[in-house]
Amino acid sequence: MTGLSTVFALGPIDVKSVRRDSLIRWMLAMPPALALVIRFGLPPASVWAQSQFGFDLEPYLHLFGSALLTATPLMFGTVIGFLLIDQKDDQTLTALQVTPLTNRAYLLYRLGVPCLLSVPLTVLVLRLSGIPQISLGRQFVAAAVASPLVAAFALFLAALANNKLQGFAIMKGSSGAINFPPIIAWFFESKWQWAFGIAPMFWPVKLYWELAGASRGPTAPAWVYAFAGVAYLLALIVLLGRRFDRVMHR
Repeated sequence: MTGLSTVFALGPIDVKSVRRDSLIRWMLAMPPALALVIRFGLPPASVWAQSQFGFDLEPYLHLFGSALLTATPLMFGTVIGFLLIDQKDDQTLTALQVTPLTNRAYLLYRLGVPCLLSVPLTVLVLRLSGIPQISLGRQFVAAAVASPLVAAFALFLAALANNKLQGFAIMKGSSGAINFPPIIAWFFESKWQWAFGIAPMFWPVKLYWELAGASRGPTAPAWVYAFAGVAYLLALIVLLGRRFDRVMHR
């Protein structure tokens, strides 16, 4: 089964799965909703903070932008992770072994297509937010480096959770460890900032700051962050993919 035939065969099934699951629909709506909240809520919040406390939010705008950069791939990864959990629980993936579609081809479709889709959607969310923009080309570069987060987080959920309830608990329990390190790193201007590189989200976020001219602490050429981010995420995908394969063949 070719790549296009796989998309045409499984795509409509996935659309139906998303349409009938209100939780998944809600998660997909979160990134653009967050962008709109920032677009219409941040200016008055900035005026209020300045008038009440003399606190200027302007230097932190790109911190909000970097949060939006990772929001879309993480939500996509959660959705795909839940789909994998459902199909693992329903034995759908086991049934695929007797079809022309191999497990490798299926996972390539299941993880690859959302990674590709997350790139333009991440750019759309960034532009929807109204945050001072870096160029469109730079936004696409940052979104492309962040896109493997989709596959990494999907496999993380699918490899550890046996059902959707466990997946939701893992998602909630890990959200702080996943989302907070890059935000905390922003406030470190010493070389200790590199210690946060153990968090996979740090590298695309640091790239975004560099491309926006808002990087703090130690700096390096943008291609270093791009290479490190993609290489690190691909390594995680391979490791998590092997664990997922072991879980499927127990």
